[in-house]
Amino acid sequence: MEAKFFRFLKIVGVGFKARAESEGRLLYLKLGYSHEVELTVPPAVRVFCFKPNIVCCTGIDKQRVHQFAAAVRSCKPPEVYKGKGIMYIDEVIQRKKGK
Repeated sequence: MEAKFFRFLKIVGVGFKARAESEGRLLYLKLGYSHEVELTVPPAVRVFCFKPNIVCCTGIDKQRVHQFAAAVRSCKPPEVYKGKGIMYIDEVIQRKKGK
């Protein structure tokens, strides 16, 4: 499968990690919950983890790649006070001030 479209996700937070298994078919996320979040990757998409905090979604169908990347991001969207969560690599979070 020749990958044409990529979507990189960055995981920010203490103890937040990702790992891909079974040739990019399963994605496990540790996001501070009491359990690991397990995501099954759709058939036209592959997932790679370059580091424990960088996830690459790749495939030949742009819509499916971006939709799966959005599903991964929705597991823990970035919060505006500390900036923790899952965000796209090129995304800029507008931080809010505290009290």
